[in-house]
Amino acid sequence: MVGFGPADVPPSAAVKFVGAGTAACIADLLTFPLDTAKVRLQIQGEARGCAAPGTGPSVKYRGVFGTITTMVRTEGPRSLYNGLVAGLQRQMSFASVRIGLYDSVKQFYTKGSDHVSMGSRLLAGCTTGAMAVAFAQPTDVVKVRFQAQARSPGHGRRYCSTIDAYKTIAKEEGIQGLWKGTAPNIARNAIVNCTELVTYDFIKDTLVKSTPLTDNLPCHFISAFGAGLCTTVIASPVDVAKTRYMNSALVQYSSVLNCAVAMVTKEGPLAFYKGFMPSFLRLGSWNVVMFVTYEQLKRAMMAANHRAL
Repeated sequence: MVGFGPADVPPSAAVKFVGAGTAACIADLLTFPLDTAKVRLQIQGEARGCAAPGTGPSVKYRGVFGTITTMVRTEGPRSLYNGLVAGLQRQMSFASVRIGLYDSVKQFYTKGSDHVSMGSRLLAGCTTGAMAVAFAQPTDVVKVRFQAQARSPGHGRRYCSTIDAYKTIAKEEGIQGLWKGTAPNIARNAIVNCTELVTYDFIKDTLVKSTPLTDNLPCHFISAFGAGLCTTVIASPVDVAKTRYMNSALVQYSSVLNCAVAMVTKEGPLAFYKGFMPSFLRLGSWNVVMFVTYEQLKRAMMAANHRAL
């Protein structure tokens, strides 16, 4: 089958850019319910803390699969895909930059050298992660808002469509509202990108150089799973604070730091690891699907280009 052996022709930057966005969209389609469950678990303590006495949410989520079951029972199966359109918009723009341009930026920092240091990998990960956030932040804000809103008789919906969400946020909070949480998101994605891409890159290089594995499907699978686990452990605290802050009302928190302090004060430090299991299930499965698909898409696209010449 095309693409299941080592690539003969190095993929171009354009192939990597398009391939990364497409692979990320496929991974999002398959893992989106886990991401929605993660968001609901992350904001659950905030919702209880902000509710007036006697008006607190009646739905309480317990665990990732309990959250999914509760959402299907109370809001219907479609609720698991709240914000999917914005999520796909985010991945097509976000992943194309942070993943698709990673190798090109890494080569820029190494000046074409065959020896790639860990510092160069980390710097490349930070750079493409920050670039992606600056470009795609509005899609992330809309995605989180949609995933957080409950669809039930007791809860009014904040937004009725993706376009309505963009318009409403810009109208009520100003254009800057669409870039709300950019600072924590840059911090999160610097961490995620460095951990995810650098770990994947490092594990894959190590497996190819030090084991019988070649640059093929088993190697990609092991590397992607390891990257997902490491990323979840390191990035969860920033991810929870980012989600809370981006979903908050206009005057609820003065800054992301204020949000983090409020979380510790009201819920304790373990609040930063709320939704850890769905985060791991989602990131682990997302990484496996995305990186395996990405590697195969790169090879298939290069093979198709080669045949067309």
